[in-house]
Amino acid sequence: MLFGPKPKPRYFSAALLLTTFLLGCKEKEQAPAPEPPEVEVTEVTQRNVPIYMEWVAQLNGRYNAQITPRVQGYLLKQNYRDGFFVKKGQLLYEVDPRAFEVTIAQAKAQVAVATANLSNADTNVARDRPLAAQSAIPQKQLDTDLATQAASKAQLDAAQAQLAQAQLNLSWTKVYSPIDGIAGLSTAQVGNLVGTTTIMTTVSQVNPIWAYFNISESDYFTEAQTFYRLISGKRVASPVLEFIQSNGTTYPLKGRIILVNREVASQTGTIQLVAEFPNADAILRPGGFGRVRFQVAMNKGAMLIPQAAVIEVQSMYQVAVVEPGNKAAFRIVKVGDRIGTDWIITDGLKPGDQVIVQGFMKVREGTPVSPKPFVAPAERN
Repeated sequence: MLFGPKPKPRYFSAALLLTTFLLGCKEKEQAPAPEPPEVEVTEVTQRNVPIYMEWVAQLNGRYNAQITPRVQGYLLKQNYRDGFFVKKGQLLYEVDPRAFEVTIAQAKAQVAVATANLSNADTNVARDRPLAAQSAIPQKQLDTDLATQAASKAQLDAAQAQLAQAQLNLSWTKVYSPIDGIAGLSTAQVGNLVGTTTIMTTVSQVNPIWAYFNISESDYFTEAQTFYRLISGKRVASPVLEFIQSNGTTYPLKGRIILVNREVASQTGTIQLVAEFPNADAILRPGGFGRVRFQVAMNKGAMLIPQAAVIEVQSMYQVAVVEPGNKAAFRIVKVGDRIGTDWIITDGLKPGDQVIVQGFMKVREGTPVSPKPFVAPAERN
């Protein structure tokens, strides 16, 4: 009789499979829920914000002297460094003077000849006048002597004028700066033939420097009284002008309006104004662009949030906020002016609301979140 292992019943295998399945379901049910996404939040702040009017402006020197020689000749020397300050009366260029020195020598010789001719004519008149009075010589001879004397005097005057002109031309071979300022790059090189149409360089007076800008006619009428007070120099409480440089920084020194043009341009409907700014260190240079502005009012209790927190969708603006219970919610808002890196909110929020600045792309309406304080990029460094 053979003995062997007793076969297990089939119901035992089915029970084992059922137990394994139930254990797997239990493990899935006990898997931990995902953590709420982290978001960076900040409170809606409230403070007084100045309201400005501002316009695009271009800088230029108060005086811009184009340096042009008054005589023609070959350039011998440049006596200044490109881009450096020069003083009024400082020598800038020297033109070859030799041709003008020769002209002076010729003019001096002509003066000597004219002087000798006049001296001879004076002698003839002095000799013949008493003889003519005594009828020893014809009156016609004295008249001829007098005419020759007058002609000789005129020739001497002409020769002296030519000498003066030649000396003046010689002096013009040295070119001086007519103003204090910064001399630009020289367009004429040593050895070039220069003349009265050659602009060799430009000297600009940059302290103070002028900012030219155009404002609309309506803006002008809105602030006409302010402009008038600034120009008239009356001691009234008028806002000072600021210049915003092209890199966004505010020029540290304040300016004032010194000129309002006489007319409104018919093609653009704008009027040109000029503001003057101190510029002793020549930080501002002619040709530079920026913006001029001055304060016209104060927005008291304005609500501000970082610009990074504002979402623009099809010309509508919304923000994500953290409501009680740390749940996200989206709100439609109305925005005002930008103030630095912040934005004024005119409707849709209230002071103290927690606004999501970083991480709002990870949340939906009602999504639980894990908020932490927002740190501005400048403060992170």
